[in-house]
Amino acid sequence: RPVRVDQAAGACAPAAAIAERAMEDRQTQAARVPARTVLASIAGLWLCYLVLITLRSALVDRMYFLEMLGLRTIVTLAGIAVTAMAWSILRLFDDRRVGVRMVIAAVVMLPAALALAVINTQVFSGIDKRNFEQRRNPQQVEIRRDMAGNVLVDIPDPPQLTPQQLEEFQKKFAREGIWKQLTDIAIGRYFLLLAWAALYFAMVNAEQARAAERREGEYKRAAKAAELRSLRYQVNPHFLFNTLNSLSALVMTGKGAAAEQMIQTLSSFYRRSLAEDPTGDSTLEQEVALQRAYLEIEAVRFPERLLTRFDIPAALEDVGVPGMILQPLVENSVRYGVAPTSRRVTITIAAREEYGRLVLEVSDDGPGSSDGAKGFGIGLANVEGRLAARYGEDASLASGPVEGGGWRSVIRLPLDSHV
Repeated sequence: RPVRVDQAAGACAPAAAIAERAMEDRQTQAARVPARTVLASIAGLWLCYLVLITLRSALVDRMYFLEMLGLRTIVTLAGIAVTAMAWSILRLFDDRRVGVRMVIAAVVMLPAALALAVINTQVFSGIDKRNFEQRRNPQQVEIRRDMAGNVLVDIPDPPQLTPQQLEEFQKKFAREGIWKQLTDIAIGRYFLLLAWAALYFAMVNAEQARAAERREGEYKRAAKAAELRSLRYQVNPHFLFNTLNSLSALVMTGKGAAAEQMIQTLSSFYRRSLAEDPTGDSTLEQEVALQRAYLEIEAVRFPERLLTRFDIPAALEDVGVPGMILQPLVENSVRYGVAPTSRRVTITIAAREEYGRLVLEVSDDGPGSSDGAKGFGIGLANVEGRLAARYGEDASLASGPVEGGGWRSVIRLPLDSHV
């Protein structure tokens, strides 16, 4: 049953689309990793370092074990503090490109690594001095093995060295060794800090991806709501157009009482329909009540021809359905079932539960469509569009002629919880 109504589609301005896209990009880039998560990653990194280096000390060299453990704890706390300060700088560039952030991290982590190397050297300076003195005992020859298994022999200092010469030797050794020690430690800490920076960048990208997904979901919901609202608002003007034509016909033929009754019923109909959320659901009982009001309006036009029948189980009255989803179907039955004939036509609105789904049926025993074609436009296409926007593939509409005369439209949709 074709129901043709021209529909105008508005076009979005290109400038608005560009501005919206730019705003979306800024919002995505501005997504922040929670500070608690960042601090937890920093603490986890350095605690892992503390555990591993302590385990190595317990397995390889147990000299000054407890004292070393305390000093390593101090170095670990310093590492957490320095890394947190470096993060306070890195987070300023969260909205920049990945390449820029990598360069910033390489620059920021260099002085941080040097600071950690200096702290490490100062903390362990006392232990290093004692260890040096013990290993350089002039009265003892020390035999030991290196990591490769080679046998090494530490020769005691020549006895001819005076205490002043020994002190000069120690100072020279310290000056030469401290730079090597600082360099070795700084390189190790630099690598460690860069590894954490890479982890932080991964967390930032993940947070931005989650923010983009959330916005995409919000946009999809907003688009679906806009589509539902648009389809719902298409129904009211079309119905009002037909009703005003009928009202005009009543006035022109001098049926003032019937026209007044139609106006009052129309007022009641719109009071109910416009009070509802166009994107929300109503109960099946409310939907059927609206269709009763509509059929009462049409009954003023066809007092001798229009009969109605409702078969709505009480158990389904509180089930949620899209508001005014039956309106185009009932209107089609009036237009193509009642209007073209002079005999009585019964329009039936029924509901039932079938395999856990709600089945809504609008049928009439009128003459049916002359070509059996399925209507597209504001009628059946509107219902199809609303069902697709609301339920996707979980809902369907089947409409066609009935054998022996008439037309039947059947909606199948999920049996939602009671509203």
